[in-house]
Amino acid sequence: MQTPYGQECPYYYLNAHRTTRVREGCHLIVGSPDAARWTSGLCAQCPVPAISQANRCENMTLRGRIARRPGRFWERPRVLVTATCSRAGVVPDPMVGCGQCHAPIAFVVGDEADSDR
Repeated sequence: MQTPYGQECPYYYLNAHRTTRVREGCHLIVGSPDAARWTSGLCAQCPVPAISQANRCENMTLRGRIARRPGRFWERPRVLVTATCSRAGVVPDPMVGCGQCHAPIAFVVGDEADSDR
């Protein structure tokens, strides 16, 4: 679903109907102790939409929490994401992935393509 900031996020949800009150939330944060602190304003700087576009690995699981980045006490709290892979364990960079689930792509450039003629 599209967040209020125009990004497509698989964890954001909005329940709006004519007869009900508008309820919005984040499935990534639900179940964590930070769920009560979540607001839609945190979606502006959330890394999850970019991660979901860059890496669609079925084996990667994201977990989120609301906190400040380490060593940046002057910043506002934001959504911090950690990723784990069911095959490789902890993923250091969720944008890239674990490196074990998908085979690298080999490109042929140059004279090898012309040798068949």
